[in-house]
This record gives sequence, structure tokens and C-alpha cells, in this order.
Amino acid sequence: MGYAWDFGVVVRYLPDLLDGLVNTLILSVASIAGGLLVGLLLALARLCGIRALSWPARAVIEFMRATPPLVQLFWVFYALPQVSGIALSPFIAAWLALSVQSGAFFAEVFRAGIASIEPGQWEASRALGLRWVSIMRHVVLPQAVRRMVAPFTERAFELVKTTVLAATLAYGELLYRAMTVASITYRPLEVYTAVAVGFFIVLTAASLGLRRVEARLRRFGA
Repeated sequence: MGYAWDFGVVVRYLPDLLDGLVNTLILSVASIAGGLLVGLLLALARLCGIRALSWPARAVIEFMRATPPLVQLFWVFYALPQVSGIALSPFIAAWLALSVQSGAFFAEVFRAGIASIEPGQWEASRALGLRWVSIMRHVVLPQAVRRMVAPFTERAFELVKTTVLAATLAYGELLYRAMTVASITYRPLEVYTAVAVGFFIVLTAASLGLRRVEARLRRFGA
């Protein structure tokens, strides 16, 4: 006897699932923004030539890239409050962990993009009397960012999918809401299929939009 599919349970609990999807998007956007900031700071520290900054930055990058995101998430949520004495909400804990973790990967993208700028442009900028910060801000980063759109997009998509780990902290993102619905309805097949379809639709739409942005940047001389 075959399995009798019933997506009616998904329709009945659609508001809860959509609310979870919104929470997923909020966490994703916040973590991407935080990760870009952390990544830029780590990349600049690693490239500045000052060992007191470059070596710690490299250590942070390597450590965060080599340890599992779930372990980092648990450490921030359960261990960090023991050290700091400050209790963190599931959202803040997930945001901090994912921002630093993704920042380590974004840092390598920044570093590769900055390193791709021709040495002649650095020399010409120095000849004009520009300082390192001005060269980075006005000459290097505007060009490097256009070259980094594709790897940034790939990393951002991985980050969105990693946000499901926040369910382990009882943050009400899409997977957590789906787990709750599945436990109530005893219909995990339909519910988790709907979750997979939801992620597919969101990431596919974002991919199409970013491809248009990348094409426009190439048209303007990327």
C-alpha cells in the first residue's frame, strides 16, 4: 500500500511556516551583513603588513574555517554567557556565531579580490601621494568588489542554508517551525518537502537576481 500524500497539513500551518521563513531571511540578511563587515576587517588586518594584526587575523580565519558551525553556535550560546555573564537570545547567539564564521570565509574572498588588483595601480596611487587607507578605499576596493560578486554569492547561499542550525537553539526559523508542525501533524514527509521547496524558491530567485547584478557590473567594466 502506497503512501497517501496530504499537503493539506502544509496549507493549514502555512502561516507558521511563512513566519519561520521570514525569521530565516532576517537571520540570513543580518548574518551576511555581519559576515561582510567581519570579513573585510579580517582581510584588511591580514593584508596590512603589521604582524600584531596580520597573525591574529590569520589565526581567527583558519580556526573559524576549520571548526564546525554547529560547535561554534553551541559555544556562543552556552559557553560565552559563562565567560561574559551575559545571557544571549537564540537570535543574537546565532547571529554572532554565523557572522564570525561566515566572516572568516568572506575574508578570504576579500583577500583574493584585493590581491587580484594589478601592482601597477598600487604604485601609481603611491606616486600620487595617496595613503594606504585612501588607496584601499578609492582605488582597490571599488574594483575588487566587482570581481568578488560570484564568490560572495556562493558563500552567501551557503550561509542561508547554514541558518537551519539555529533550530538547535530553539530560534523560530523555518526548520524549527517545520519540526514543530511535523511533531503535531505526524506528517514529516509533506512538511519537510515544503521546507525544501521553500528554500529552493528563495535561493533560486536570489540567484537570478544576483546574476543580473553581476551581468550589469560586467557591462560597466568589471
